Amino acid sequence: MNSKTILAGLLFLLLTGCKSKSAFNYSEEMIKKERSLIPHIEVTEKKKKKFAAKEQFDSVSAVAANMENMIQVTIDEIKSTPPPKVNEADNFKRAMLKYFEYIKSLYTNYKKWGNAETAEERDAIVLAIQKLVRDKEKVITEMQGAQRKYADVNGFKLEK
Repeated sequence: MNSKTILAGLLFLLLTGCKSKSAFNYSEEMIKKERSLIPHIEVTEKKKKKFAAKEQFDSVSAVAANMENMIQVTIDEIKSTPPPKVNEADNFKRAMLKYFEYIKSLYTNYKKWGNAETAEERDAIVLAIQKLVRDKEKVITEMQGAQRKYADVNGFKLEK
């Protein structure tokens, strides 16, 4: 082999490796954003249940609004960060935004439930929340499918 062929091969490996690394880093950043919300969601869920059981609807609304705002910050961060210039990055970003918007919509509805003025209004909002909860697996499956495709086409493995 001549030196030009070896150099071209090494350059190709270097460029491919860099793209794969940036794709991997972007995926890890999305995972980190999701995981950073988990402790806050767990605390909020406990508080929400406690306040709902005591019919402290204004408190339900307040904790839901706080979580809604926290998720919106994450959404804004994702929107303002351009994805790497790799295959499927835009689709992965859209899937992650849809996933975070879904989580936010739950808290938006909990807030509405807490702000509802009558039992009838709360009952109607409960139906909307129940529909969202039924859609949970579909939303998660779509997001994970986009993430797997993104990893596959960019040559890295997802952690389990």
